[in-house]
Amino acid sequence: MLQIIEKELEKEGLSQRDFSELLVRLLDYGVVCRDESQIEQQLYDRYLRLEELIGDYLSLLGIRIQHDRRFQFVRLYPPGAQVPGMVDDPQNSGAQAFRSRLNQNEVALILVLRAQYDKALREGMVDEQGCVMVSLEALSIAMKNLLKRTLPENLTERKALFRRLKQLRLVQIANEDTLTDGDMWLRVRPMIMSYVSDQVLSELMEDEQQENADAAEQLTASAAGETAENASADDSDESLQAAAEEAAEKTEGVFEGAAEEVTDEAADDSVATEDTVSTVAEEPAATAEESTATAAEQAPEETEEQAADSKKQPASLFGE
Repeated sequence: MLQIIEKELEKEGLSQRDFSELLVRLLDYGVVCRDESQIEQQLYDRYLRLEELIGDYLSLLGIRIQHDRRFQFVRLYPPGAQVPGMVDDPQNSGAQAFRSRLNQNEVALILVLRAQYDKALREGMVDEQGCVMVSLEALSIAMKNLLKRTLPENLTERKALFRRLKQLRLVQIANEDTLTDGDMWLRVRPMIMSYVSDQVLSELMEDEQQENADAAEQLTASAAGETAENASADDSDESLQAAAEEAAEKTEGVFEGAAEEVTDEAADDSVATEDTVSTVAEEPAATAEESTATAAEQAPEETEEQAADSKKQPASLFGE
């Protein structure tokens, strides 16, 4: 086996040290991404030259390799691991070798990153390397909505969390000191899709939709209760208004009767006043007529008496 390896290395002009360095890096990090750094760029280019040799060597350990030529990364999977897009290995099913378990915070963050990546993928917000940009604020909101969790408040714990995901080549962060700034942006790599399958993502989204539906039902029920209370209040207002109208009608009838009585009395008084006025008006007229007639009757008598008296007077001394 060693002789075959040495012959292949001689063909490519590489040494056994170059081969060991590449294997150690792959087994240590589990991934080599060309655009991560200059070192990994050299290691990825070296892998392209030794791809068949490394594949044969790692197959003896039950380790499978995922090589994405489009996005230029190589990832290793331990024996028996279920890899999205790859056929399961029945020979090593149940094996636990070369596995490193993730803690709850890491698993939660990976799930949310996968959901954010899928959302950006549907919207076409993917760059040439298959990466998407996600703000820390949007990531925090998505984590609360999907998992009802929050990112670690402690800066040290938060740095350790993102450093682990950066080591797995799932994200790229320009400056770890800005992890408390909501305006900070991080780059999510397409390798995230191999960590979370579409089935797991769909189940996660279904749970969120179910929770949203339950919340909507609760809001609808509370709104219905408020509507019922408002309806009862409206009914009470309508009953009060009806009672007020009924009382107004009754009061209106009373005032109408009283008004009619007052109007009748006023009419009677006006008739009586008219009679009184007409009587008073007639009395002065009659008195005037009587005085005129009396004066007319007395006037001739006085004239005749005056004429008789004039006849009785003596003649004038001057012969008039």
